[in-house]
Amino acid sequence: MITMSVHGYAELPLHDGHVPPHLLYYMKRLGKAIAMYIVDAFGPDTLVKKLADPLWFQAFNNVIGMDWDSSGSTTVVLYVLKSFANVDTIEEAGFALLGGKGLDSRKIKNEVEKLARYGLDVERYKYLSKISAKIDGTVLQDGYTLYIHGLAVSRNGLWTVIQQGMNVVKRVARRYHIHTNYLTIEQDPHSGIACNLRAYALNLIDLESRKARKTILDLLTNPRQLIREVSYINRILKQEKSLEQWVKRTNSGDNIKVNYDIRNSANINPLFYKPITNISRIERTLNNFVNKTIDSFDALVIQENVGPEFIRALALVADIIYGDTPSFRDPVTHTIDPFAYAFAHGGKDGIPFPVKLDIMRETIEFLEDAINNADIESKLKKKALENLYWYWHSIQSFNYKNLRSR
Repeated sequence: MITMSVHGYAELPLHDGHVPPHLLYYMKRLGKAIAMYIVDAFGPDTLVKKLADPLWFQAFNNVIGMDWDSSGSTTVVLYVLKSFANVDTIEEAGFALLGGKGLDSRKIKNEVEKLARYGLDVERYKYLSKISAKIDGTVLQDGYTLYIHGLAVSRNGLWTVIQQGMNVVKRVARRYHIHTNYLTIEQDPHSGIACNLRAYALNLIDLESRKARKTILDLLTNPRQLIREVSYINRILKQEKSLEQWVKRTNSGDNIKVNYDIRNSANINPLFYKPITNISRIERTLNNFVNKTIDSFDALVIQENVGPEFIRALALVADIIYGDTPSFRDPVTHTIDPFAYAFAHGGKDGIPFPVKLDIMRETIEFLEDAINNADIESKLKKKALENLYWYWHSIQSFNYKNLRSR
């Protein structure tokens, strides 16, 4: 069921249950036929790169028969691909899907070890997996907890990370795609983020957060002073003493000064301006940085015990005391409801940019050719083409209606 919010966004509900066995059998046959045609005709790198595109990923999901409005789309696509393309079949399939949902996401480290037999750099993929999870679980804090983590690797070494988080309060899912030639937090590595809701975020991967990132690294050169500053900020946020006593006043004992009035800060970004729940853990982690040099944000986030609350605590100090406010921009690039933003490579109102029907048409035609040329029986081809037609018709119908309403 799709429910419209007062802001005009459609929610992507978290769906319980499993795909019926007969439908999963159909999905696996159809998914393998289409994927292997793409590998045979264009090479495995093309398929891995296509998986980095949220629009293409969603179209493939629809073609094999999964509902477009389901949080289970990501799980099904990953497991359909992994059923025939995994670390044991990478030579035959040309690519491998590692990880998955829940406990399977933690098996990536062991699965990656098997890539060594094919001459692939095991340590590289371990790092890519680890830092990608940190990016969407720690550096970007948008209210979604990761529970799916997948890594697609071609036999040539090209890779794409696909992971998904859920907001248990709103019961909405969000899918993250990471694909870049040079992965670094200093440059947003996402090829796209798919979700139907936009809200507050602590977005330290944003270009606008570069000053905040630098300040955080500078603060770590004096961990003991930083411990005092974190504790000080937490007292303000917990309102243990009157704000009039703390705000815009210098505490001579700590020589700390708040740069601006934060009395209404909770209304600016409630995900960010809230008390730290375990100040002792933050202090213990900071003590580990004494006599340690951290020269990049990438190096910081992969350190032991550096999690979301630790990063938020340091960002609060950088913001409230030193005036380097991080970005609060929600980085969603693709909504998943065709009736809200037409699976937008852009949006109907030009946000974040105008709809690009030519890109959508290219996706549809690419999959249409793959279906027509795949070695698969006519009944499955017919069903896949019907799904593709419905997908494209929904996009066109929505776009036409909104063009007329302008």
